[in-house]
Amino acid sequence: MSATLSNVVSQHPYPEFQDWWPLGESFLAMMADAITSQWHALSSPADGVDSVQNTVEEYISLVYHRQSRPGLAADFASATSLGTLQSVEFDALSFAFFLSAYRKLASQSTGDALSHSRRQFAENVGARFFSLLSEHLTLDLPQTLQSDADLAQVKSAIRRVGFFLQEQGYLRSHFAFHFDVHAIHAGEKINQKSDDLLAALGSGGAYALYEMGHPVILPSAVYLHHIVGEAQHHSSRTIEELFARVGCDAWETDDFDPSLFPPDLVVELWKIRNRSPEARQISSPQQ
Repeated sequence: MSATLSNVVSQHPYPEFQDWWPLGESFLAMMADAITSQWHALSSPADGVDSVQNTVEEYISLVYHRQSRPGLAADFASATSLGTLQSVEFDALSFAFFLSAYRKLASQSTGDALSHSRRQFAENVGARFFSLLSEHLTLDLPQTLQSDADLAQVKSAIRRVGFFLQEQGYLRSHFAFHFDVHAIHAGEKINQKSDDLLAALGSGGAYALYEMGHPVILPSAVYLHHIVGEAQHHSSRTIEELFARVGCDAWETDDFDPSLFPPDLVVELWKIRNRSPEARQISSPQQ
């Protein structure tokens, strides 16, 4: 990718996000842990917190036309003063830490291996965040997704995750995760009812629709998507891990582009399939 931040910002301005809003401290504490724990595993003296802070300052200046508070990156990395962080600042921090990680990974591999490692970094952040969130919400998940009772538990857990994300300000206006899917994708007509989900999982795979209203990192997700080809998708990677805990692989379709949707209704089409017994045995939750 050759796009620069200034170029992609000029092509995709987000005036709806210029008004700042507060984020919940519980969300920020868990997200700071999830992001920086994975970032520290990759960081080097040449790409430390000072470099991330420089990116934060550039981002807030270009995207929001404001001056950044000093020390934001260091405070986030040490989970300090999280209760004062606003939406714009978290958007900038998420962009900066992920861009730093993605650049570090680019120094280690190229091509498909680089794409995989960047996706894996985002998945690891999501898995760590879900681990913390699951404990915080005391989520009750089944070990598999095979019965109506299992599905009821999974739906309940997803609703509680969505309520938390809205309550904490990550999603400002809307959350929905549907198993009723009526769409056309890649020339295929999808006509699935929620009651068909378990049967579809048993015969090759099912679908879902994930709807988000004003996700706080929509600007930075669009910019990372265009600059490096892999965005953070914090809530998606979180829900992906939820499905992994019940023995399923779940992901948004590969052609998803966040810049193609209005901020009040970003929609991802998901595919869900049962994980093979062998894959379940070698997979373990991120701690």
